[in-house]
Amino acid sequence: MHEQTMEQLWKTSQLAGGNVAYIEELFETYLRDPNEVSEEWRNYFDQLPRVDENTSTDTPHKPIREQFLLLSKNQRRSRPVAQSAVSTDHERKQVKVLQLINAYRGRGHQHAKLDPLNLMERQKVPDLDLAFHGLSRADLDVVFQTGSLFIGQEEAPLKDIISALETTYCGTVGAEYMHIVNTAEQRWFQQRLESVRAHPKYGSEVKLHLLERLTAAEGLEKYLGSRYPGVKRFGLEGGESLIPMMDELIQRSGTYGAKEIVIGMAHRGRLNTLINTLGKKTSDLFDEFDGKVHYESHGDVKYHQGFSSNVMTSGGEVHLALAFNPSHLEIVSPVVEGSVRARQDRRNDKTGEKVVPVSIHGDSAFAGQGVVMETFQMSQTRAYKTGGTVHIVINNQVGFTTNKREDVRSTEYCTDVAKMIEAPILHVNGDDPEAVLFVTQLAVDYRNEFHKDVVLDLVCYRRRGHNEADEPSGTQPLMYSKIKAQKSTRELYSDKLITEGVITAEASKELEEEYRKALDEGRHVVKSLVKEPNKELFVDWTPHIGHEWTTKADTTFDLKRLQELSNKLLEVPEGFSVQRQVGKILEDRAKMAAGAMPINWGFAETMAYATLLDQGYQIRITGQDVGRGTFSHRHAVLHNQKDGSAYVPLANLSPAQPPIAIYDSLLSEEAVLAFEYGYSTTTPNALVIWEAQFGDFANGAQVVFDQFISSGEHKWGRLCGLTMLLPHGYEGQGPEHSSARLERYLQLCAEHNVQICVPSTPAQVYHMLRRQVIRPLRKPLVVMSPKSLLRHKLATSTLEELSGGRFRTVIDEIDQLDAAKVRRILLCSGKVYYDLLERRRAENIDDIAIVRIEQLYPFPAKQLAKILSKYVNVQEVFWTQEEPMNMGAWYSSQHHMRRALQQLNPALHLEYAGRKASASPAAGYMKLHLEQQEQLIRDALGLQSQVTAGN
Repeated sequence: MHEQTMEQLWKTSQLAGGNVAYIEELFETYLRDPNEVSEEWRNYFDQLPRVDENTSTDTPHKPIREQFLLLSKNQRRSRPVAQSAVSTDHERKQVKVLQLINAYRGRGHQHAKLDPLNLMERQKVPDLDLAFHGLSRADLDVVFQTGSLFIGQEEAPLKDIISALETTYCGTVGAEYMHIVNTAEQRWFQQRLESVRAHPKYGSEVKLHLLERLTAAEGLEKYLGSRYPGVKRFGLEGGESLIPMMDELIQRSGTYGAKEIVIGMAHRGRLNTLINTLGKKTSDLFDEFDGKVHYESHGDVKYHQGFSSNVMTSGGEVHLALAFNPSHLEIVSPVVEGSVRARQDRRNDKTGEKVVPVSIHGDSAFAGQGVVMETFQMSQTRAYKTGGTVHIVINNQVGFTTNKREDVRSTEYCTDVAKMIEAPILHVNGDDPEAVLFVTQLAVDYRNEFHKDVVLDLVCYRRRGHNEADEPSGTQPLMYSKIKAQKSTRELYSDKLITEGVITAEASKELEEEYRKALDEGRHVVKSLVKEPNKELFVDWTPHIGHEWTTKADTTFDLKRLQELSNKLLEVPEGFSVQRQVGKILEDRAKMAAGAMPINWGFAETMAYATLLDQGYQIRITGQDVGRGTFSHRHAVLHNQKDGSAYVPLANLSPAQPPIAIYDSLLSEEAVLAFEYGYSTTTPNALVIWEAQFGDFANGAQVVFDQFISSGEHKWGRLCGLTMLLPHGYEGQGPEHSSARLERYLQLCAEHNVQICVPSTPAQVYHMLRRQVIRPLRKPLVVMSPKSLLRHKLATSTLEELSGGRFRTVIDEIDQLDAAKVRRILLCSGKVYYDLLERRRAENIDDIAIVRIEQLYPFPAKQLAKILSKYVNVQEVFWTQEEPMNMGAWYSSQHHMRRALQQLNPALHLEYAGRKASASPAAGYMKLHLEQQEQLIRDALGLQSQVTAGN
């Protein structure tokens, strides 16, 4: 990559031929002091790729090219002190000076002037005192080697060294990077920070642009405040520097070739970002405030809404997408990561250069929400990495009404959680717009260089309360007395530019008036907005809009081709040693494909994936044990017993097949499920599956179900075809490994928002999975998937049922019972069916029919009524479940079943056979579990009353 970059560099006109001497001199100047070259050249040199110091070239321009490749003369600057040149005492002090330099690098941020209000309590750092290092004021004029310090001098008086360190590390930028163990990354930050003292010189054009962006940020808040006083908007007042920060982030990312930027943020500053960054039309926002919007769905409040647009950068057109989000603070962060990964996969963007994730956080949420840690932990894993996320913390130093550090967190900074993955953290004073610009450039460059997360801590304040109807002085009297006297960021910066002669007071006032005029006229206020966007950057959902849940799907598949695919899956590379039990499973699958053995769950599920891949559908499956399957049934990823290498047969069906990704996830539910939700909402033509290790583990991701999966379509119009496999079944494994809490998902059901299925045969899971992606409808699918049924002797299917069947929402009695003789019907779902079936056969009962409801929502009322209609003499109908009465499907689904019964016989009453109501999902003792199971089976089959009569 570096060689290609350099070749391109040397083909450009300004670097060719006779300009070499000039360029070499310019680069020498840059290495000595970046502020001495023009901003254009400084940016150019800053963005050159890093290359190992051992790199060599053989071109005619080798001297200058080596300069570019090395980017610095670290070795010459860091050469050891000659022993003959200094005294022993001087040598000792020289070492102390180097220790002092490293102390500033590591702890200088603790003395930095970060708080615009100057209320931040900063503890004294002994490491930064001269005496701590055995130095004194008497040494200030002594000349020392600067070592690795990037200040353009190999030697300097101690006072100059300290001055450079103070300016770099204790000004309005506080850099934390010494916790990074990678030396190259540390040196990168040192060069970039120290060479310009963390305060580059910017030209008048840049400064005027900063002022214009601050004018827009402040102008919108003032306008909304006067036009809609007291209305909630979660304004950006006090944190207006976010807008120039976002502007620079987008523009600089564009120069690196980014084509898409996906942004996640909560409330604070969201409306400002929509208007001043993404280019939402101001009149549209005012219509929302005025209640003039036509509602096509239930909708959501203004500061939860997403948006997308295209803007132009010097590197080309960039698509911006602001994710929709609920009030649950940080949960949008992993959703954004999933959306970004989907876009990267679509572009085959392995390093994340074309699609950039940006997460904007509140300070208290960043420190307090566990999903932040989970999302960080995902950042460098195979399944979830996105090439580094730029995190921005709008740090207004208060969480609703909590601002004392000992109450809001246990760490010095709200950003300390980021150190768990060694992410660099750049704290910056929000009232210094030029420092904000610099750290933004640094963050984008770092992300592009190292493909890792980076955090920008925008230390600012909240001029008003938590919302505009809140009075903050009741709980923060000192802070808000200070805020009342505080000039705005725009005022301070305007005054600074007027003093510098960059702008006149009149011109500054004119900027404000121009912006207000644009608002009065309801115009777009983002000048870089592309009015006719490139639609190739969009995800096309139109084929999936407007379909009913009853839309048919042809899930049949040619039998011969199915067998060919099965045989292909059994092929392994030469010399690949399969584990013994896995080898037996593959042997059995070969027999199943030949029709010599009944088909089990693992075979049917795997063939669903194989046939979908064969038909051109992409597949992604993640979860804690999905490669093998928690219950050892899937074995979609094979492991070589000789060297530990992995082989995925499903990924090797044919050279032209679409991708299939199968990843064992980190031990997370909330962030992982949110990621997969984001992925599925960005990839309409893929089967995206998340499988819980045990179904009850999904409890840890309930916020994702509640606020995204079940309601995202009705709040935001976001379609989603995500499939969730939740192992469920009462096998005596106790309260935590029995129930996937079916009742919770049924409670969320309304307006055909999700599908909830309980397949009971291999053919059913095969057709259900195929239906999910072949059918144009895109609705989330929650599956109560089995455990013991994976190998149950009765839970089998045939090849013909796979190739020629379909998913049946209701399955009628399978034994040859005389319908006219049936006096009782048992309705049920899942594993309990086989318990009932085996006992009924054992007892030779022929007047009780068992009907399985395989889709509990949307409830198949017509199909059930049709099946029941043939049982004309039925006298009793029971719903039978393994779950306690207050759980499972009983309370949420009985009204659907009763409606179907009314069509059969208005006098029929639906009764219950199952466990009694319980606070716990299941018994913890096997003996008690078996007693309860026996009792519910006897209740359902009427055996208890027969025994009592016999006594």
